[in-house]
Amino acid sequence: MKPVIALVGRPNVGKSTLFNRLTRSRDALVADLPGLTRDRHYGEGRVGDRAYLVVDTGGFEPIAKDGILHEMARQTRQAVEEADIVVFICDGRNGLAPQDKHIADYLRKTGRPIFLVVNKAEGMKYSAVAADFYELGLGDPRAISAAHGDGVTEMINEALDQAYADRPETGDEDAGKHGVKIAIVGRPNVGKSTLVNTLIGEDRVIAFDMPGTTRDSIYVDFERGGKKYTLIDTAGLRRRGKVFEAIEKFSVVKTLQSIADANVVILLLDARQEISDQDAHIAGFVVEQGRALVVGVNKWDGMDDHARERIKHHLQRKLKFLDFAEMRFISATEKFGIGPLMRSVDEAYAAAMSKLPTPRLTRALIEAVEFQQPRRRGPVRPKLRYAHQGGQNPPIIVIHGNALDAVTETYKRYLENRFRETFSLTGTPLRIEFRSSTNPYTEKS
Repeated sequence: MKPVIALVGRPNVGKSTLFNRLTRSRDALVADLPGLTRDRHYGEGRVGDRAYLVVDTGGFEPIAKDGILHEMARQTRQAVEEADIVVFICDGRNGLAPQDKHIADYLRKTGRPIFLVVNKAEGMKYSAVAADFYELGLGDPRAISAAHGDGVTEMINEALDQAYADRPETGDEDAGKHGVKIAIVGRPNVGKSTLVNTLIGEDRVIAFDMPGTTRDSIYVDFERGGKKYTLIDTAGLRRRGKVFEAIEKFSVVKTLQSIADANVVILLLDARQEISDQDAHIAGFVVEQGRALVVGVNKWDGMDDHARERIKHHLQRKLKFLDFAEMRFISATEKFGIGPLMRSVDEAYAAAMSKLPTPRLTRALIEAVEFQQPRRRGPVRPKLRYAHQGGQNPPIIVIHGNALDAVTETYKRYLENRFRETFSLTGTPLRIEFRSSTNPYTEKS
């Protein structure tokens, strides 16, 4: 599971600038659910082979009692609760502020590992910029410049050293022991806990509407039809004695971690609710992570034919980019459609783990080119010669040839559809990579 780093500080200290630096300006996943402010953003980062999730919070006013500042403070507190490391950012140009002391007092009581960072330190001597901040009692301040990148790599590496040391990882061996890992994701109250109960065959998961969340991931093993599976909780499962409790409270961090750790994701939607931007954001993250996907449309029972056709049309329009995934219409309460749902899970996992022989891939490529050649770009027409598999989960197809940088996105999608049809790759994203050969007779400049 990727460690979570929360960026915390008063307004205008450079949190968003550091967020963009750590995520290399990738688009943030923004939670637009009621109760989650627009000032709380989520993104991914990587240093070497170590990946992490980073949370950008709004300006923290820990003593705010009401209004938007109070709401932003509440969201910052939840981000801190979910984090493995808290990066507390102060402004080196303006010096220590009274508000910094309030934030430090709060963070010290949380028990989370705190990295004190003094931003905007470019061109300043460390002794001068750091002196005031020792007063916060949070150890040695780390002087950085988020805008210029000074000291950022060293700071994040130090944070990750501690985060990875504190977080035991589950690898492929664990996945093989427990079977296919399934993450059920979706907004609150779409029926995730009911679906878990239905799949495991007993009421071990009880939904509560009480607030709260847990930072620990829970894995529920079960068998169905002689096959082993493991459900990864995203709703806040936790064990108290022998009882599982699910808190149907949306946690973006938990959802992102569970998606990254899963083999197959079930995106659960409510047939009686409109598709939200948040649903599309989550689905986009699944595709970006390369995870196999099945879309489950819950609460399908009791709807007339006209309503069902309208919903199907709406789903196809809003989730067009998920055309590779099976869509199953179910009722978790009535146990309707569960068999087809799980068959789609099995098929999606098999597709994600497919082994694609080089001769068959190359033959499929040649047939696709013979049927429709790529367009010329000026005097040059790309030549696609052969293909081989470059990875699994998701399948990666590497195509070799000449002038492949001239292949259009439209033609790339055409090839993807041909490969999907040839190898029955339903339910998994597919990556196509082009590698052009150099011409030994081209004169060197």
